[in-house]
Amino acid sequence: MRSLHFSRPVRAAWRLGAVLAAGFALAACVTPPPRTVVVAAPPPPPPQKIYVYPNNGQGPEQTDRDRYECHVWAVQQTGVDPSLPNGNPYARVVVQPATPPGANTAAGAVTGAVLGSIIAGPWHSGAGFVLGAATGAIVGSAVDANAQAQAKQTQQQINEAQAAGRAQADAYRGAMGACLQGRGYTVR
Repeated sequence: MRSLHFSRPVRAAWRLGAVLAAGFALAACVTPPPRTVVVAAPPPPPPQKIYVYPNNGQGPEQTDRDRYECHVWAVQQTGVDPSLPNGNPYARVVVQPATPPGANTAAGAVTGAVLGSIIAGPWHSGAGFVLGAATGAIVGSAVDANAQAQAKQTQQQINEAQAAGRAQADAYRGAMGACLQGRGYTVR
């Protein structure tokens, strides 16, 4: 049998075509990262109610009037008005990072390997593959670290807002209770 001999440019074209085909095959396997998901957790139990017992024989009308006046005073003192709609200081939100840890590192390594192999040319495609993969992995890991740090910072801000909301609600209940006790009620 007679063997086929191709010229150097034809062999180079075949190698480049093989590298491109492998690159497209690898790129087809990559799935896009999930988007940032904000999940509203189920609401916690409502804040404790303020139970009021009249110690000095106050009637229902007087009790209602005192509760209203103490509510107005507590709002003035604390700046918190729980009667406003959507004023729930206990709303919890959890932010999940956009990509799982390591996803950008893997994607960077694959992309870098393909690009490095293409750029290096047919005679040095192996070295280009390795150097591209290493460079892509380094860049991808930096992107991963940044995404995780941002997710952590956002979660910390949400936790601080929740704590501030709880503190405000506690201040309102304390002011309301002090006012009602001053008017002759037992508050629980």
